[in-house]
Amino acid sequence: MQTSIESPRTSMPLLSVQRVDKRYPNGTVALEDVRLSIEPGEFVSLLGPSGCGKSTLLKMFAGIETPTHGHMRWWGQPFETVGSAGRRMSMVFQEATLMPWASVADNVRLPLDLAHVPRREADARVADALDGVGLGKFGHALPRELSGGMQMRASLARALVTEPDLLLLDEPFGALDEFTRNRLDGDLRALWHRRGMTVVFVTHSIYEAVYLSSRVVVMQARPGRVIADVAIDGPQDRDDAYRVSAPFMQHCKTLSELITDAHRANDVDAALETGVQS
Repeated sequence: MQTSIESPRTSMPLLSVQRVDKRYPNGTVALEDVRLSIEPGEFVSLLGPSGCGKSTLLKMFAGIETPTHGHMRWWGQPFETVGSAGRRMSMVFQEATLMPWASVADNVRLPLDLAHVPRREADARVADALDGVGLGKFGHALPRELSGGMQMRASLARALVTEPDLLLLDEPFGALDEFTRNRLDGDLRALWHRRGMTVVFVTHSIYEAVYLSSRVVVMQARPGRVIADVAIDGPQDRDDAYRVSAPFMQHCKTLSELITDAHRANDVDAALETGVQS
């Protein structure tokens, strides 16, 4: 059963997922009966344990994976229309995936080069993207000369340089230390607000999801499905003080209880499958 704790929506969804399943040839059911709508300008985090299908769903949004059953729409149109009418999508993966032999600026410019954007325009957009993530002085550096956090900033700049309407991020800060992660979360939220993008962000962290999001979609494993859709009514400008505020803690408590219940349900299902009486 899916819990909905959200505000009413009135505009056409940017992303619409209707009764989507994903079953692999080996019989694994990664997703089952997923229903989700995301409106333009939202920051939505997909939260849940490993194996709940968060990354699979994100890859479907990017067109990397296709559903076994169900329908997906992008701005009301089939996903084949992505990129038409000036609408663009970019994705940031768990690893920075930078070309080690190329400078930071060359890495960031890659999608523009592939799109045959004139060099002068491309260089201007690269400079703007690097400035936006705090790497304006590191365009000539090689990836190996950057810290892990700076490499992820470069990867984010490469996604932003295309000026996407939709930005997809698959746990991009999961391998970083807490302090770097918190700083990048703050920078990402500021970029989202400044650029007016729609963002879908995959994370295991309840605290990260609450800090970043306007909505948190909670998923459960075996099979992967949406069990709750929670609106985060925090302030637009969020800082370290928000992380210790009463509303922040209450949202974290709500999400923690939902995930605990999901784990408990999974444990019961696993026991029934193996014939063990709980």
